[in-house]
Amino acid sequence: MLLPIGDDNQGRLTTPFVVYIIIAINVIVFLAFQQATSTEAGAEFTYAYSVVPYEITHNVDLVAEVRVPGGDRIPQFPGPAPIWLTIFTSMFMHGGWMHILGNMLYLWIFGDNIEDNFGHAKFLIFYLACGLAASFAHIFVDPNSPVPSLGASGAIAGVLGAYLIMFPRNRVRTLLPLGFLWTTIELPAVVVLGFWIVIQIFSQYTATFKQAGGGGVAYMAHIGGFAAGLALCLLFRRRNNISVRYP
Repeated sequence: MLLPIGDDNQGRLTTPFVVYIIIAINVIVFLAFQQATSTEAGAEFTYAYSVVPYEITHNVDLVAEVRVPGGDRIPQFPGPAPIWLTIFTSMFMHGGWMHILGNMLYLWIFGDNIEDNFGHAKFLIFYLACGLAASFAHIFVDPNSPVPSLGASGAIAGVLGAYLIMFPRNRVRTLLPLGFLWTTIELPAVVVLGFWIVIQIFSQYTATFKQAGGGGVAYMAHIGGFAAGLALCLLFRRRNNISVRYP
């Protein structure tokens, strides 16, 4: 397991205001609407504003509990109108502390360089577009699933895809476990992010052979967001302002 903790920001010219605002929104939603009301009200909010593939493909808001293969029961609560708005609301929600901390760490490390190159407005459009692509990729593999999906992972995966194309040789400080000990090493971004996407693809491949259940990691959303980031960065980037730091 490789855990990025920082990267080389030499050459960055602007303050990543959009990255900071996105992080702030995610934290506020998690603490104020999910965690702080983690009793019945928090659960209702989480289920109501997560994206449910069945709701999107059938344009219906499920409000009754649903049983999925394996015996799990999935609660359903009234969501926004129109229901497709959950594709966007779900991008700013998380399922737990490790989920939000991991996502925000990746966005903080890799998002600033991309925003610096794209500009603030274009970065926001790019981020939302990658999140949209991630949700559609997840929905595509199981369009009738009643299982809610949430998190910024898909949009952030798009940021990782753009970073891989634009800053492949940037040094990324990474925690590496050695048994019971951890050490810090610097690796090229192409190694760190290449390893990450390979893990997502392998995990999605193995997940297809497992019986559907009540939850899990939406690996296809990660793959879809990453692919969108690879493609869209070619459209959004400023070629004369790519701050690559070579070793």
